[in-house]
Amino acid sequence: MSAGAPGGDGAHAAAGPTADGIRSALATVRDPEIGRPITDLGMVRSVEVTADGSVTVGVLLTVAGCPMREEITARVRGALLPVPGVRDVTVDLGVMSDEQRQALRAGLRGNAPAKEIPFARPGSLTRVYGIASGKGGVGKSSVTVNVAATMAASGIEVGILDADIYGHSIPRMLGARRPPTQVEGMIMPPQAHGVRVISMGMFTPGNAPVTWRGPMLHRALEQFLSDVFWGDLDVLLLDLPPGTGDIAISLAQLVPSAELLVVTTPQLAATEVAERAGTVSLQTRQHVVGVVENMAYLACPCCGEHIDLFGSGGGAAVAAGIGRALGYDVPLLGQVPVDLRLREGGDTGMPLVLSDPDSEAGKALRGVADALTSRSRGLAGRSLSISPLRAG
Repeated sequence: MSAGAPGGDGAHAAAGPTADGIRSALATVRDPEIGRPITDLGMVRSVEVTADGSVTVGVLLTVAGCPMREEITARVRGALLPVPGVRDVTVDLGVMSDEQRQALRAGLRGNAPAKEIPFARPGSLTRVYGIASGKGGVGKSSVTVNVAATMAASGIEVGILDADIYGHSIPRMLGARRPPTQVEGMIMPPQAHGVRVISMGMFTPGNAPVTWRGPMLHRALEQFLSDVFWGDLDVLLLDLPPGTGDIAISLAQLVPSAELLVVTTPQLAATEVAERAGTVSLQTRQHVVGVVENMAYLACPCCGEHIDLFGSGGGAAVAAGIGRALGYDVPLLGQVPVDLRLREGGDTGMPLVLSDPDSEAGKALRGVADALTSRSRGLAGRSLSISPLRAG
């Protein structure tokens, strides 16, 4: 029977999927680490379509043993099975050659120098916030994780750099359990809850301590900023170690446009050192965007009355003190109450803003995230393209 005969095999083939149609559907599949279509990354090696609707797609993984192989396979199948006429999909996985990986790296980095920090470019549109505190134990990492999860849930491209090299805790609190992948010197950060994250905890065996001096801390931060492929981020949050030491100074040097968010508790012992963490910007020339008061109060489970476990008014006092020192208004962006579920979420990797966004703590943290994302971009660290006029 001829190919055009009605009701025959030729009519079935004409109605079946085409290689071009399959490639169009593959263009909707994004690499889970890089965040770009696999067709743009050179990952689609081949497409074969049979008359009966069977599709075989050859996909090249960036490295052997890629931890995202199952996720990539599922995404390809999920994009192709709904295509009209597709009966079944086979994904044939391979691995890129050295030349293909080099081409991928060149395509992602462009003409940028290998060690360039993209967030330090004059035209960078990524907002970089260092989450700082004067002392440990005030909940700085909890604030960082929940603010990032809120942003990601609203469609914002956000990443967390766990800059607390000694006391890294972000991977557990965010539920990021997969190690990063390295491609031609680039580190692909894993994602959790839509947040890209990198941490020294992903490179140390077990719970081994990190015992480095200052210069090595600076180098680690520089590598996380330059060697990690963050993609097109809207916001990058850096969970800084407590105090005003090496990492705080290095951040100001490496990303001059980075701004600070100070976290404190109401307790006087915490507010005094939190104020120091904010006023360090007098030396680093950074802008302080606001203060968050964590553990602000405990709502009585019986009557709802606020119990001031750690005192009251500390956050407002820190904001006012930093503002006086810097000469501009520093707002108190949120007061987060004590909530057992906030701690539990940090242990299980499920941020409270996702598990119970309408809780009092969840609403306060979402308010902080909204305040940071709704701010107009300032002039700090940006080129104004102004040339001085010479007197006539």
